[in-house]
Amino acid sequence: MKHWKSIMIYRVIAIISFLILLIVQYFLIFNTYNLKNERYFIAARDILNDAYTRSVTNDKVYPGAQKIIDKYIYNNISNLNALSAQSSKKFEDLGNKVCDSIFTQLRLNSNMDSLFTQIIQQNKLGNDLQYSLIVTYLGLNFSGNNYITIFSPNNKNPYLTQKIQTAFGVKIDGKLKNINAQNLTTSLYVSSPANNSYKIGFAFFVDTPHRYIAVFKQMLPMLFLSVFSILLVILIYFFTFKNWLKQKKLADMHSDFVNSITHEFHTPLATIMIANKNLQTEKIIAHRENILPLTKIIERQSQRLKTLFARVLDITTMNQFTLNKKEVLIGDLLDEILLDYRLMVSETNIEFVFSKNDNHTKILLDRFWFTTMLFNIFENGIKYNNSSIKKIEVNLSDHKDITEIRVKDNGVGMPNDTIKHIFEKFYRETNPQVKDANGLGLGLFYTRQGIHAHGWRLKVESKEKEGSTFIIIIPKG
Repeated sequence: MKHWKSIMIYRVIAIISFLILLIVQYFLIFNTYNLKNERYFIAARDILNDAYTRSVTNDKVYPGAQKIIDKYIYNNISNLNALSAQSSKKFEDLGNKVCDSIFTQLRLNSNMDSLFTQIIQQNKLGNDLQYSLIVTYLGLNFSGNNYITIFSPNNKNPYLTQKIQTAFGVKIDGKLKNINAQNLTTSLYVSSPANNSYKIGFAFFVDTPHRYIAVFKQMLPMLFLSVFSILLVILIYFFTFKNWLKQKKLADMHSDFVNSITHEFHTPLATIMIANKNLQTEKIIAHRENILPLTKIIERQSQRLKTLFARVLDITTMNQFTLNKKEVLIGDLLDEILLDYRLMVSETNIEFVFSKNDNHTKILLDRFWFTTMLFNIFENGIKYNNSSIKKIEVNLSDHKDITEIRVKDNGVGMPNDTIKHIFEKFYRETNPQVKDANGLGLGLFYTRQGIHAHGWRLKVESKEKEGSTFIIIIPKG
């Protein structure tokens, strides 16, 4: 569980770091794009601005446009002056009509195409350039220097078609569709301080029709480097994570090695010590027939220690067991295991019951791992038990297709949520009903590994306060 949590924390940190990198890269690319977009075509824009400004120095909008504007303004300025003092609605309507006439005539008589072509050719600029000529403002001055607006982009003229009205003003000429602040080349306002005069604003926009593609092409080297750096970081994360997992696995193997020795060596050593202590008792020594069973127990447990030393690496890796299978009478083997375990436990309030319906069933198994599995199940049933008499019942039954071993205890039992986790490595249930339930959480983990290595099945039945039953199902054949 801790291993899984540490991996998840590492992954979350890696993902957050990667997202931060992407955000930083995004802002770098975005700011670079804006910078290149603002500076794109800047040299040609200065040339165009200078040439266009010179062409309209003594004129407005384009050469010859001033005559058209003056004609409609001065023919109507008296009426507009009178209406401005009488009726704002009539003044607005007449102003819109005058603007409509001016803009219509400016569009019909525009010579901007020829002027733009001439500027391009004279300055040897690109043939793919397009322009838009926009009138941005028109206001009247009847007295003093106060201009009354009769046209602005914010006030739409009902007499003009929507097609020629843009966010910047009325389009007089040009094919450029994408009009924005980046391609604004010239913006001029022309006015006169005299009474009954006017003020006009106009703007000249120039750009290529594929500006964004051109800017993008300029950014390609940086984009390639950015993508390459992100991929490189991903690879570094991947190999770092892979190496970290490898190092963590080695650390876990080392930890498992120590834990395995502590857990697995305890049982045979305790049994040998108890058997040896009994051999030193005068009552045992007085009856020689009691000595041989104790020496047999010491011999078996010594052999078990020897096997533990030989297989300690298998306990550590826990991937596959190199099983040393031999055919045994399962009933006789269970008698030996129960005898050894009875001797090992010192509590007098533990009762073992063994029942079998057949004493001739032979099973192909590894004695070492089979003994380890049962010892771990016994230990679990005694450890999590508050009964005055702790009872372990072992039942051996032979069926048509399977042999079944049931180990039942009268302990505290387990809820279904706990049963799902008891076979996980290092899992220990913290039950408030049980005191001093020490352990490393490895016993039942080893039991399940041993069951799987033999190709058997293991079931658990349990109810809280009623005890648990571990069922080992051994297929025949």
